[in-house]
Amino acid sequence: MRYPVKLNIFLLVILILSSANCALAAAAAGSNPAVEPDRSALSLGQAAILGVVEGLTEYLPVSSTGHLLLAERVMSIGDSDTATPQQNERSKEATDAYTICIQAGAILAVFGLYFRRVRQMLYGLIGKDAEGRKLLIGVLVGFMPAAVIGLLFNKLIKSYLFGTWPVIIAWLVGGLAILAVSWRNKAKDHSAQSGFSIIELSWRMALVIGFAQCIAMWPGVSRSLVTIVGGLLVGLSLSAAVEFSFLLGLLTLSAATAYDTLKHGQLMLQTFDGLSLAVGVLFAFLSAILSVKWMVGYLNKHGLAIFGYYRVALALVTGALLMNGVL
Repeated sequence: MRYPVKLNIFLLVILILSSANCALAAAAAGSNPAVEPDRSALSLGQAAILGVVEGLTEYLPVSSTGHLLLAERVMSIGDSDTATPQQNERSKEATDAYTICIQAGAILAVFGLYFRRVRQMLYGLIGKDAEGRKLLIGVLVGFMPAAVIGLLFNKLIKSYLFGTWPVIIAWLVGGLAILAVSWRNKAKDHSAQSGFSIIELSWRMALVIGFAQCIAMWPGVSRSLVTIVGGLLVGLSLSAAVEFSFLLGLLTLSAATAYDTLKHGQLMLQTFDGLSLAVGVLFAFLSAILSVKWMVGYLNKHGLAIFGYYRVALALVTGALLMNGVL
């Protein structure tokens, strides 16, 4: 069976990207290369499930981090009854790093789907496309607040906010925020094209969206949610806000993936093997393509409200299960 050239190229890049992730982790693990990974810590089935969850939820306004934390809890990853608390803590830290590193698949999916915009920004970088240069400046400006605040408070955020109840609260509040924005737009009869186009985005508007993105450091909030809502609040059309959220995510998620791979590469390779990482990246890539294509088509016709209802329902159900000891 022959596959389209573009598909073959994407699959090849997936393998290269997975290898690059493993190489980064191996470089970070260079101080202790003799340690063998614990191949029982994460099965290939669990790696595939985490990849699918990551890819489906990364660009939807529902919080990939919250869903991954819930998936880890349901599958009891990093919480073994036979392990010591210290071992469980190390396994959980390695799993958190793993779920960030498999974002590479979702990043590559958006890179492929929005390659024309990326190419336009690259032409802008070398002075051949004025609109591309303006958009590139917007993406860079939007990235800066998260880069600074993330570096300063990353450890505190992981210590106090990476838990089930903080995620549930964020799901509920974020869902209500989506519904409020949706009802406001419906009352004003806004369509997906009402507002500024992405090319009309100024650096000041991008900065506001960038600060909004920082709110998503609270797991469960959703980076896509706050950047899309931030875009709507500064006057972008819904379609432009979604597109800018995707482009901003390319830079933000790439930086987070590289940072965690380098910082936690040693621990991650001691806990998991390279095949688990490759499986997670591949499934994240494939599911992200489906998710992004569906989301763009759906939002152009129906708006954000469904995600608000979903988040509120998920928060209530998960909270009830937690209080009754099911989770």
